[in-house]
Amino acid sequence: MSDGSNERARDDDEWNYRARHETETQRLDRNWSALLQELRVVQTGVQLLTGFLLTLPFQQRFTDLTDFEVGVYLVTVALAVLSTMLLIAPVGIHRALFRQHALPALVSTAHKLTVCGITTFGAALVGVVLLIFSFVVSPRVGLVAAAVAAALFCGLSLLATILRLRNRIDDDPPPADGN
Repeated sequence: MSDGSNERARDDDEWNYRARHETETQRLDRNWSALLQELRVVQTGVQLLTGFLLTLPFQQRFTDLTDFEVGVYLVTVALAVLSTMLLIAPVGIHRALFRQHALPALVSTAHKLTVCGITTFGAALVGVVLLIFSFVVSPRVGLVAAAVAAALFCGLSLLATILRLRNRIDDDPPPADGN
């Protein structure tokens, strides 16, 4: 971890203790519980999407797909399956690390896997939009719809970053000289 990361972690620990009166272990427990709740929500969507995609080749009209649409379908299935794996992995890691006092590693790793899983889920959703609009209307409309879906997904992610930065600025104390 870099010096900046260590300093941020130290600041975060101090803030948690001052604001919430939490020890590091209590904070990790809270973070793990919050992460599990988020995983419960997103896993349902990922599993439904993956299940839906896996049934498509068995539909009569699947043979009507162009080579481009079949390629989009296969990439989208791969992204949905990868997303499912990434979002289920934290549970397996928890089982592997159970009672080994590895909560910091568990929370950190699960967080990273969840971010990757949500990202691949977003990409799979963009692929579904591309596939459906391409099949129902035209490939050109499919590309436009997919670009809009990708922009929305990225925009919502960017919004979270902007809000976080805005809150950091609001939380900064004013300079000592009053400027």
